[in-house]
Amino acid sequence: MRGPSSKPDFPWWLVVAAAIAIAVAVFVATSNLYAQVFATVAKGIGVTIFVTVIAFVLASAIGLGIALMGMSGSRWLRQIARFYVEIIRGVPILVLLFWIAFAGAPAFVAAWNALTAPLQSAGLFGELLVRDVSLLWRAIMALTIGYSAFISEVFRAGIQSVEKGQIEAAKALGLTRAQRFRLIVFPQAIRTILPPLGNDFVALVKDSSLVSVLGVADITQMGKVYAAGSFRFFETYSITAYIYLILTVGLSLALRALERRLRRQHEE
Repeated sequence: MRGPSSKPDFPWWLVVAAAIAIAVAVFVATSNLYAQVFATVAKGIGVTIFVTVIAFVLASAIGLGIALMGMSGSRWLRQIARFYVEIIRGVPILVLLFWIAFAGAPAFVAAWNALTAPLQSAGLFGELLVRDVSLLWRAIMALTIGYSAFISEVFRAGIQSVEKGQIEAAKALGLTRAQRFRLIVFPQAIRTILPPLGNDFVALVKDSSLVSVLGVADITQMGKVYAAGSFRFFETYSITAYIYLILTVGLSLALRALERRLRRQHEE
């Protein structure tokens, strides 16, 4: 028999939040000033989404690779993976952003030109300049590297949560290492991985605002430019916070719905 504490609470917080969001939307639509602010700041939504999605996909791919290295049979691969995770997690995202943008990118350009010097002499490649690497992609790479270290730990914990008995049974059936991972380990690990991975995705949406320090025209940068020119700081940053809240709360609700769906499928 289910006790009263096992019954989920009605999401009154969501009702209140939705009512406030609708009220703000109506107010913005009927106010010339706030409508102008919203139209200006909203121009950065596309850039914010692009930066977030590309950085998250790349960080997930790198993070999965680092997690697999950390669980490999090679001691050297495990040490390399641990070194990467501990060093990258110890650097603030903002500092990493500056380092990649103003130190890492020039170093990459210099290394590329050195490696392709013979091809450049033959006229097959042109010389790569630092300005050819846009600030947008420097920002994406910084977020990718920063979040890959955190995501790798999410993958590692999820993969290690799968019972060893099932892996041993798969070995007994003659499945290769790749087949065991694809057919046995990952489908079960994803249920453990998804909630923290979703949290990292939502956090990345918020941390994408840091790219504004490089002048990338995201939501925050558009707000900064408008506020600096109009001195409407309260109105501008209120709208900026409103847009971020719509994005992050909407994503959180979608991820929770996906988690519930996966849980029901597992129970069935």
